[in-house]
Amino acid sequence: MANQGSEPTDEKGLTGLAKEAGFALRRAGLTVAVAESCTGGLVGHLMTEIPGSSDWFLGSAGVYSYAAKERLLGVDGEVLLREGAVNATVARQMAFGALREYDADVAVSITGVAGPGGTVEKPMGLVYLHLAARDGTSRAEDAVWPADRRGNKLLSAQCALEMLLSYATDKAD
Repeated sequence: MANQGSEPTDEKGLTGLAKEAGFALRRAGLTVAVAESCTGGLVGHLMTEIPGSSDWFLGSAGVYSYAAKERLLGVDGEVLLREGAVNATVARQMAFGALREYDADVAVSITGVAGPGGTVEKPMGLVYLHLAARDGTSRAEDAVWPADRRGNKLLSAQCALEMLLSYATDKAD
């Protein structure tokens, strides 16, 4: 589980992290795709703030609805109906769907409850992330962030970028 006591950074700080991840992806010769639900395209936005990102960033699927998750990424509709969109299974299926649909080397997904609201079972700030790669790598993270809606989105994007940075750095070495 990611650090639940984290304070959200600002978008400028995340752009710096995206730049680091992009440099590592380029150095490793990897392409990336993103599947985002509760962050609404924030990770894709941060990556495209980097000049030259078209060398390694293939795209971002903003899949907010069940229908979009199912149609665009192949998420199992039965899982969505039975368990909802906020769980590790959906995060995994989103990541592998983005990997397949964009023909990327690596993909990361985010699904969660940014807030406000939530339930006892799925409180505000709950997020699931998954990294999937063509080489068979499959890594999951989850957290319950202690922030407001914007802060939860920023922390989720930060976690996704850190996952990509870690993977790309390992591959580049």
